[in-house]
Parts: sequence; structure tokens; C-alpha cells
Amino acid sequence: MKTTLVTFPDGRTSGRSQIVGAVPVGDRHGLVVTETPFHPLNHAWPDQPADRGTIGGLPVLDCVTGAQSSTGEVLVGDAIPVRRGTEGWEWLVVHVTEEPLPVGAEVELEADADFRAAVSAGHTVCHLAALALNSALADRWRKETAPDPLGSPDFDHAAIVSSRILPHGSVDVYRLGKSLRKKGFSAEGVDFEKVAQQANERFAAWVAADAPVWLDIPGPELTDRRTWHCSLPDGEASMACGGTHVRSTAELGRVEVELTLEEATLTMRVTCGLPL
Repeated sequence: MKTTLVTFPDGRTSGRSQIVGAVPVGDRHGLVVTETPFHPLNHAWPDQPADRGTIGGLPVLDCVTGAQSSTGEVLVGDAIPVRRGTEGWEWLVVHVTEEPLPVGAEVELEADADFRAAVSAGHTVCHLAALALNSALADRWRKETAPDPLGSPDFDHAAIVSSRILPHGSVDVYRLGKSLRKKGFSAEGVDFEKVAQQANERFAAWVAADAPVWLDIPGPELTDRRTWHCSLPDGEASMACGGTHVRSTAELGRVEVELTLEEATLTMRVTCGLPL
């Protein structure tokens, strides 16, 4: 099997392709096609959830990343021992079904467009929330640190523990402990309600600006390195991203940022699509 070609970066949710392999995924069937519109869960950074939908009329119960070694062994999800894109491996989108389909069959693939739109909004708002949070916390740094795409100290990159994309939202968890203090960030005395208010005000301006959002797509393979862009009033932001996104900030509707502090952990919950 060769590395799967993907069409989801262009926003497509349907297509037709040939089944070129079948691998066991637990007690279920993992179907691999030449080209797919399905976005799989990334085994290394599982932020955006897998697409839902059908393959050959069968429900896709899960969609995961697979990797085939030079010896032909196929591993999926957490069992993959190497980083995505490692040379000598083929990288696969594995559609998990309850029933098998024959290798060689031509099948229709349909990803749930409504679910895709909801998680695309959640992924875009997640990137923007990181930029808004970085700006609101910029004065808390005592040492120079790497800047984010808009020039603020990159708290998100320095402190992120986990990131989860949800339909119309996201949840990001940050550490505020000793290692971050050594880098020069002080959380002592921060009014996180005020920080959230500042982030919400920034979002209101960004949504009103109807700023364009797009992906640079250098090639069709799953492992091709894509870049997210957003042309904001504050400047053009860009970062590496393998997910899906809306086309404009106006599609996000009203955005609400909530920050919760628990011991040495900060959790940011973001919801979009709220009535303006």
C-alpha cells in the first residue's frame, strides 16, 4: 500500500476510490483506499476528532492513522512506533467498519458534512484562541521567549499540555508550574476573568473583520506538511496544521472564552457559533 491521498484539506467530504487494503483494528475491519475525503485521528497529536460517515454504504465507526513499515507490517494508532512522516513508512487513512468489504472494490466515501463543518469551526477557533490568550498574557513574561505568529510571547507553545477540538469549540490545558516559571512566565496575581474578557473582545473584532482563512496544501499525501493562515486585522497568522478549517472568521459567530485555574493547571474552553 502507498501513502493515502487525502482531499479533506480542500474541504471535500465525498469521493470514490478503490479499496487497496484491509487490516484488523481490534475485532473490526480497517479499510484503506487510494484516496479519501476522511480526516483521521492523528496518533501523535490527537486534537481533531476523526470524521464520521460511510464507506461503501457501511458506517465508518472510527477513522485512524495507520503506518506500514518496510517489511509490510501495518500498525495503527498508539501502536505506531515512529513519528508521522518517517521515511521508509507508508502512511494510511484507516476507515474502521463493523463489516468487511472486498479489497479491489470501488466504493463511495461520504464524510458527514455537518460534523466536519462543526469541528472545522472548532479547529479555527482553537488556533485563534491561542493567539488571543498569548496577547492577553504578554505582560506576564520576565524573560524573552519565542514569539507567536502575531509577535506576542508564545504562552500557548510554551505551556500546552493537551488540545482537543470539539464541534464548535475546543479545550486546551496548560501547565503553570515550575518549568514555566523557569522560562520566565509568572502567573501570580493574574486576573484570569479579565484575561478571558480581553480574549473575548479580541475575538469580537476578528469575527467582525470577516478575515479570510485558508490552508497551503503542497501535495495530496496524508503526510504533506500543510500550513494554516488567517489574515487578521493584527497581521497575517500562520502555523503548521493538518486539520480542517472554516473559510472566514465571520463563520465562527460569537465566540466565548472561559478560563479555569486549578492548582498549577489552566484550562481554556472556547465555544463558537453562539448568536451574535
